[in-house]
Amino acid sequence: MSSYLVTGAAGFIGSHLSAELQRRGDQVRGVDAFTDYYARSLKYENLAWAQSLGRLEFFEADLASVPLESLLEGVDGVFHLAAQPGVRPSWGNEFEIYLRDNLLASQRVFGAAAASHLRVVYASSSSIYGDAERYPTREELPPRPISPYGITKLGCEHLARSFACARRLDAVGLRYFTVFGARQRPDMAFTRLARAAVHGEPFELLGDGEQSRDFTYVGDAVAATIAAMEWGRSGVNYNVGGGAETTVNRVIELIEELSGNTIAIRRRARAAGDVRRTASDTSRIRREVGWSPQTSIRDGLVEQLEWTRSLTPQVLTQITVYA
Repeated sequence: MSSYLVTGAAGFIGSHLSAELQRRGDQVRGVDAFTDYYARSLKYENLAWAQSLGRLEFFEADLASVPLESLLEGVDGVFHLAAQPGVRPSWGNEFEIYLRDNLLASQRVFGAAAASHLRVVYASSSSIYGDAERYPTREELPPRPISPYGITKLGCEHLARSFACARRLDAVGLRYFTVFGARQRPDMAFTRLARAAVHGEPFELLGDGEQSRDFTYVGDAVAATIAAMEWGRSGVNYNVGGGAETTVNRVIELIEELSGNTIAIRRRARAAGDVRRTASDTSRIRREVGWSPQTSIRDGLVEQLEWTRSLTPQVLTQITVYA
């Protein structure tokens, strides 16, 4: 049995990771700041689900300001998933939040982990590639982020490298490609599509729908994250992708087929900072870590639709509250 600190434990991937670690028999110390990017009640739902397994000790804390030594005391490693998400809100005045919650918070976590000689597995993003030079995209390609959010995630990678060189930080970065599944954030396309199919709400489609993504099931992303803690090479960044590049239009067709309902589409202009395509080359993580995705987009969507149907009216009233 091991003990791990999970930052962002009340979030989408963080709550799934906290639950899976407990299922393995590990102790989890979770921390989350409950930022107002989306409704606190949804994060409470995530946290209650993860805590029901009985091995999660939770603290509400802001990583950009609180002393971190006590949070790290007695743990065997750190999963650093806390961050301000979202490409579209990262423009304009809200960029200050991204600087604080992504760069400053990560700088403090990396420094504290290096001082405590702890391995950190941290969340980066496919957004660091921007409109990539080649597809599928390998980790060696030069990053070219086209959004402020992507720039902050690339900055986290540079911070990790700096702490590795100067203070011997043992860190592994994971570039997640569009993770989906039950408990996905309310602003993400699959959650909004599932609600549109199940509850008859309109879906706002940004662009022509031919933009494609490498969608990754959350259970696969969690398995990659745990495997990286155990087997990942220090100082290396790994792509974590589902391996099934799909257009948004095809996803709409698939959700309509699985739900048996037609989705009402409202078309909007393409958003600034949204890339046209993502496709991951996962040969490095397959070769070095022994991880590969196991869940198809169809099977993952079946689960996400079931979760959407299970939401209570009280939760549904909160799900559209965005920052």
